[in-house]
Amino acid sequence: MMQPEPTPPNADLTATPVPEQAPAPAKLTEVSSLTLEGLTRFLTEELGERAFRASQLYRWMHQRGATSFEEMTDLSKALREKLKTRAEIVPLVKDAEQRSVDGTIKYRWKTRDGRYIESVYMPSEDRKTLCVSTQVGCAMACTFCMTGTLGLKRNLTPGEIVAQVHAVNREVRKLEKLETYRPLSNLVFMGMGEPLHNFENLKTALKILQSVEGPNFSHRHITVSTVGLVPMIERFGQETDVKLAISLNASTDEQRSKTMPVNRKWNIAALLDACRKFPLRQGRRITFEYVLLRDFNDSDEDAFRLIELLEDIPAKVNLIPYNENPGLGFKTTMDERAERFRELLTNGHVAAFIRQNRGRDIAGACGQLANRGGENASESTQNPELP
Repeated sequence: MMQPEPTPPNADLTATPVPEQAPAPAKLTEVSSLTLEGLTRFLTEELGERAFRASQLYRWMHQRGATSFEEMTDLSKALREKLKTRAEIVPLVKDAEQRSVDGTIKYRWKTRDGRYIESVYMPSEDRKTLCVSTQVGCAMACTFCMTGTLGLKRNLTPGEIVAQVHAVNREVRKLEKLETYRPLSNLVFMGMGEPLHNFENLKTALKILQSVEGPNFSHRHITVSTVGLVPMIERFGQETDVKLAISLNASTDEQRSKTMPVNRKWNIAALLDACRKFPLRQGRRITFEYVLLRDFNDSDEDAFRLIELLEDIPAKVNLIPYNENPGLGFKTTMDERAERFRELLTNGHVAAFIRQNRGRDIAGACGQLANRGGENASESTQNPELP
């Protein structure tokens, strides 16, 4: 008969036994952030499925906007169960909706980790446009912009960027009683965040949005705006084919550095040099956005300087009357002054337009997205290095 092992003399006989740790659950793959090529690799190499299943799954997510595997009725039950244990479609939950008198609708979405982002739907007679966010908050800290007061919380994943488009497509389809899965016609990446500061995720999102097996947006109907991250402008031109907009907002470095801290790293000369080198498709121009701030950047002299700055660049200028934000200290340019500014640019052979402000009464216009009632500036922010 075997004898029990003796108890060590210093053993604590009253101690509670420590249970064995359960293995950590496997990390789920965010399939809504994968291109069709990436999804095919995942299904064939990780799940042992045939390649055509990837196309089925991709079309469910990015043509029909499915948010769960249960909806995918032409996938076998076994595959759907397997997907539930290995993959996920990252959701956005509608947290708030505000409607403007001009037909604009601002949506606030809650992310899985409790953050908030906003998207703005702007319908008109000839198009249905969505303004898309790429980050939670923004690190650029432009002094006239409410989003800049939040700081940067985090980047959005490709799936979260694309999910805004799918979610608003569902909303518009229901609201306007449409049959099509994709009522939206145009996308502008001018919402919360600096798109080129989240370039890799933006690029993946654009591939998904432009894919024939997905939403199939034309490159002609997508515009990405940047404050001027000069090194990324070259990459953007080389690695995507959509339209570029530059948020310029000043005619001198002194002005721009006061309102846009990015100018202290890449001044107007560096920015415009990058624009001159930008690969433009035949007939295209770079759009320069110019927010008109009363008695700051809206003088005749500013207009004349702007003409000189853009002289050798295929350009058009969108003049944006400032949307006043509480506590930021700027006033909007009067209508007569804005029209005078436009006329001076036109007489100087610069195509210029005064952009109609949409959604101003619901804080949904340019520079007003700040998640009022959601995210706030007191929460922790990131301070990543610029490229």
